[in-house]
Amino acid sequence: QVHPVESGGGLVQNGGSLRLSCAASRSGFSRTAMAWYRQPPGKQRELVAGISHDGRTKYTDSVKGRFTISKDSATNTMFLQMNNLMVEDTGVYYCNTGGAFSAGRYLPNVRSWGQGTQVTVSA
Repeated sequence: QVHPVESGGGLVQNGGSLRLSCAASRSGFSRTAMAWYRQPPGKQRELVAGISHDGRTKYTDSVKGRFTISKDSATNTMFLQMNNLMVEDTGVYYCNTGGAFSAGRYLPNVRSWGQGTQVTVSA
């Protein structure tokens, strides 16, 4: 099992933008769902956005209209464009690959987590 690798995190001011990338293995990339999660300081990991194998997307309410999830099958890379960032978006962002959607809910592949990338939004 090759774990995905996240990049693109950093420190940004309130209202700024960042683009996260997740380099995934080729195996099953175009046939499975993927997602971004985040873990704010002192809190549990939460789903941010997911994308199905055929490109349908789903977002948690707090990021709708600000974040965009996408993927590039030619490079086996998933992205998260984050605009109008807020302090509440601070956390470690993880990608998960090889998951699935069931009844509109993303089911993660517990064996395919990246190491995470830190996003810090300052006031």
